[in-house]
Formats: sequence, C-alpha cells, structure tokens
Amino acid sequence: MFELATWGSELIESYSHGMKQRLVLAAALIHAPRILVADEPMVGMDPHGARLLKRIFRDLARDGVAVFLSTHSLDVAQETCDRIGIIHRGRLLSLGSIQELRSAAGLDDQANLESIFLHLTSGGDPHVTLADLDG
Repeated sequence: MFELATWGSELIESYSHGMKQRLVLAAALIHAPRILVADEPMVGMDPHGARLLKRIFRDLARDGVAVFLSTHSLDVAQETCDRIGIIHRGRLLSLGSIQELRSAAGLDDQANLESIFLHLTSGGDPHVTLADLDG
C-alpha cells in the first residue's frame, strides 16, 4: 500500500523523511484502528506520496474509520476532509463542512479554506495578511 517493499532490505535510517512518514502510517494502520490521529502526515512527502495518503485517508473514512488530521496545509484539509475545525490561538473558532464554514464566515461559494481561515481569524477583515496574524 505504501510502496515500501522495494526498500525492505535497507536500514530505516537511510529512508528519506517521506519514506519514514509512510512507514509510521503503515505501522499505525496495520492493526486496522477505528480511530486514526495524524499530525502533519504530508510533511516531507513527495506529490505521489501525498496523493496516496489523501486517497488512503478518504478510503478509511468511507470505511467508517474516524480520521483526525491536524495540518497547516489548508489545501490538504479542503481536499481531504469532510468536516474541518478551525483552531486559532487554542480556541475552536468554527467546525463543519467547507460549505458550513463559508456560511459561518459570510463568504460566497467560491471562497477556499484559506480565505475562510483568514476571515475567521482576523475578525472579518478581508484585507488582513498572514503577517498580521503572527502577532
């Protein structure tokens, strides 16, 4: 599933970061958990690995596994998740489908998750930049 078989004779310490990510996820899934918590699983992944992971997460969710994905990659969250929670400064600001988040932010149907996040975390100022949010 994670395309690591050809590397079976190599030491794990020689694996790239992305390959180590795949190995960790394989270990997490080997016992068929009903709940999976993944913190930034795409970090270090090449585009093929990231696409594979997104497909696996969607397949797991379709099969009834609760997948909790923590990520700063808003594109990944929008593309992968059915429900999204936006947390800012330790507080859950909003939770729901992408459409529910758009409605909560008062944005149109074309708004992406980045726009929603910036709107909700800036108090609704549409001109806020990421630099403004760091303080």
